[in-house]
Amino acid sequence: MNIPPNLKYTKDHEWLKLLDNGEAIIGITEFAQESLGDITFVELPEAGDRFDSGASFGVVESVKAASDLYMPIDAEIVEGNAELEDAPEKVNQSAFEEGWIVKIKILDDSQIAGLLDATLYAEIAKD
Repeated sequence: MNIPPNLKYTKDHEWLKLLDNGEAIIGITEFAQESLGDITFVELPEAGDRFDSGASFGVVESVKAASDLYMPIDAEIVEGNAELEDAPEKVNQSAFEEGWIVKIKILDDSQIAGLLDATLYAEIAKD
């Protein structure tokens, strides 16, 4: 299973890629997309929406189930991945690249320390 070492992870199978400008990109892990099966729809939040850590910010629907997306840290939405509206399967095909879900502005840097690194996430994902 692909678990890039340069990302941060949550126990809910989201990943967070830190950018240099106080922003980050969020998506779901390969483990999550494999568990969901073929993704048919991604509900994206609006730019400017704010979410507390742990709040649901969207939904991923697949042929098997619908699953809430949870914000890893306090954040404001900069943009959603508009390509997913017409091609939600990008999450299946490229979970860590083209299948990203939202770009956020980080509102509390201190929360990043509470996220999992690749080694800790691998322990959760193997269960």
